[in-house]
Amino acid sequence: MTNLPAIKSARPTLIAAAQAVCGRFSLREDFSAGSVGAAILTAEGNIYTGICIDLACGLGFCAEVAAIAEMLKARETHILAVVAVSADGALLPPCGRCRETIAQLDPHNLDCWVILANDREVLLRALLPEHWLAED
Repeated sequence: MTNLPAIKSARPTLIAAAQAVCGRFSLREDFSAGSVGAAILTAEGNIYTGICIDLACGLGFCAEVAAIAEMLKARETHILAVVAVSADGALLPPCGRCRETIAQLDPHNLDCWVILANDREVLLRALLPEHWLAED
């Protein structure tokens, strides 16, 4: 399991990285991107970021998924911590789809830290109890 004090010290850097890419802009009428930014810290010590895309019919995707795509391009899968930030600065927990995506990428990711509001971090496995891929 990842050392929580190390994650707590990385917290400001990760939040700043997510905030740096966050900023809503219009794509066309009723479609936008950037209202949420995310940052991922990997076991290799790299930080990857992404923004959400809000489209019709559920075709968009979350900022966490965009950050994951950047991470995968670098052939990394092991996530130590993840954070998502809204345009107004609120820290957001990952949705169920993002939680499941993170868990399925690498078995170690059930022990990644999800940075939440109020100076709180929880392990992904706490957000996915009794996960179907968890080893006994």
